[in-house]
Amino acid sequence: MLFSELVAVSGAVAATRSRLEKRRLLAGALRSASADEAEVVATYLSGRVRQRRTGVGWRGLADLPAPAAAPSLTPLEIDATLERLSLLAGSGSQGERAREVTALFARATGAEQDALRGLITGELRQGALDSLLLDAVAEAAAVPVELVRRAAMFSAPTGPVAAAALRGGADALAAFRLEVGRPVRPMLAASAPDVAAAMDQSDGEVCVDGKIDGIRIQVHRRGDDVTVFTRSLDDITERLPEVVDVARSLGPLRLVLDGEAIALDATGRPRPFQDTGSRTMSRDATALRATVPLTPMFFDVLHVDGRDLIDEPARVRAAELSRIVPPEAVAPRLVTADAGEAAAFFDRMIALGHEGVVIKDLAAPYDAGRRGSACVKVKPRHTLDLVVLAVEWGSGRRSGLLSNIHLGARDGDGFSMLGKTFKGMSDEMLTWQTARFLELATGREGHVVHVRPEQVVEVAFDGVQRSRRYPGGVALRFARVLRYRDDKTAAEADTLEAVRALA
Repeated sequence: MLFSELVAVSGAVAATRSRLEKRRLLAGALRSASADEAEVVATYLSGRVRQRRTGVGWRGLADLPAPAAAPSLTPLEIDATLERLSLLAGSGSQGERAREVTALFARATGAEQDALRGLITGELRQGALDSLLLDAVAEAAAVPVELVRRAAMFSAPTGPVAAAALRGGADALAAFRLEVGRPVRPMLAASAPDVAAAMDQSDGEVCVDGKIDGIRIQVHRRGDDVTVFTRSLDDITERLPEVVDVARSLGPLRLVLDGEAIALDATGRPRPFQDTGSRTMSRDATALRATVPLTPMFFDVLHVDGRDLIDEPARVRAAELSRIVPPEAVAPRLVTADAGEAAAFFDRMIALGHEGVVIKDLAAPYDAGRRGSACVKVKPRHTLDLVVLAVEWGSGRRSGLLSNIHLGARDGDGFSMLGKTFKGMSDEMLTWQTARFLELATGREGHVVHVRPEQVVEVAFDGVQRSRRYPGGVALRFARVLRYRDDKTAAEADTLEAVRALA
């Protein structure tokens, strides 16, 4: 298979709004791949590359050779080159990386260069979300989609799942299981406007957890070997020695826990999220541990000493968590069927400085990678995670700083603008965002700097109103910045559909 064939499919997928047609196109491309190509082809169709890091960024792709006249590149050749790039290190590696990139792009046509640049930088906009690709894998392999989704729970990338389905069908998919040491896609929470609305989605007793405003962690223990993964399944074990110590102190020798790591002050209240974020991003954990210690707060357990709990109801998992983890390392929790009690618990969490609550169906399994009614979060205010599309240079006291940010919600394979805001920004934040958005700049138009849609920002707002000014037909009222979310990607930002539902 030629890479140009995938570029053509990607363009056709981006050109249609029909989910069925997108799935048909993706499935056709998967069927055309050979057994050796399946994993790479599926990965590229998802808009990613297999390598977590290649060492190649926008600057390394700014000056490319003239495009080739005819296509000749294959997906496997591209993957092999990117694998070599990912392994380059030490003296002379920068020059070698530049030579490899030049040689690779010299073999690509103009359309292939554009697509390859998008893949490497994570900016290939084709409207093929991972959930849609999983549906296409099921169609291409003629297997039930439930089996594909089940296997994907236990594989962070979709490529291996696609390859298994296409090569071995249902039997190969059944081989994907929870493996201690390999991250599981995290269970996600839907949103509700208040506790009463969240309680209405469940019958009988529910588990009400305090929503901790920290960094999502998934902890795997195998004897003394402990690995800590983030929400995006990156390994940050070396940055969280406190979490490793807690995990090693527990009784079970094989264990998978889900929770949050948070920086607390001397009174036990959460410190500003930036403290937690800065600490977990820093590689100098030894020096910072004394001044910004992290506390793990676990709220779920997926495996204990050879027993998988992922399919057990939340009631069973909660009991097991309480048995093996000391109370000080468990998120605050209430089990009740009374909406009034749940609302009072919500108020206590807010008073303690936490984000709100997460209400869970006690009969539900751990639905990894999915966002459904079995797990619903409630916050005390309207907030959205949006993407910064552009920034404006400030004036007056903010002269020389990028200030007013343009906010966008996910809309298909792009973003729809919802308004602007300069409120809620501290001097420190203004300095940080000026440097950050100049790095992401793609062009300027007067005082407006357009940026790559990568940076997620959490904003609070008073409401949503109809608007003829923006293509999505809605705008935020009195939006203000709460924090920048480096723990989320643009693909995890809130959608225009979700915003319209609030109008």
